[in-house]
Amino acid sequence: MTTPTHSIAGSLVLDAEALYRELLRGVRSMHTGTTRLAGIASGGAWLAERLQKDLGLEGPAGVLSSAMHRDDFAQRGLAASAQTTLPFDVNGADVLVLDDVLYTGRTIRAVLNELFDYGRPASVRLAVLVDRGGRELPVQADFAAARVALPASQSLALARDDSGTFHFQVKEA
Repeated sequence: MTTPTHSIAGSLVLDAEALYRELLRGVRSMHTGTTRLAGIASGGAWLAERLQKDLGLEGPAGVLSSAMHRDDFAQRGLAASAQTTLPFDVNGADVLVLDDVLYTGRTIRAVLNELFDYGRPASVRLAVLVDRGGRELPVQADFAAARVALPASQSLALARDDSGTFHFQVKEA
């Protein structure tokens, strides 16, 4: 797979819309009639919301918050926008968790704990827009639209404008 990227003055620029189309293709191939989408707040939730619409699925996608199960909760606190909403029965469900950027794996660990607070799914899979490496936990995406290497000094986050168009923000940490 070719990652839609290019460099401007030595910095990485990712085409978030092209990566979204690749994610849509991957999620379409993973989706069964019983698959339920749940995005991690906030970038993953935006992806799940748009995928739900683009795949023609009824109802809203789920939203998973990592806030209550983070190992750095004492430092970060509770984010105002991060609330879990699962408009489906988790018990026995095939849940496809979506996130914008997979990095250390700690957020995924936290949302898995959150998901299991709501019930016991039959299966849980993970699809991400970008896997940037740097794992601290044994977590792997079942599908990644792109794999890129970024130095630990940089953060990568999905953003969207008022029209719903995705783009990435790369910042020095």
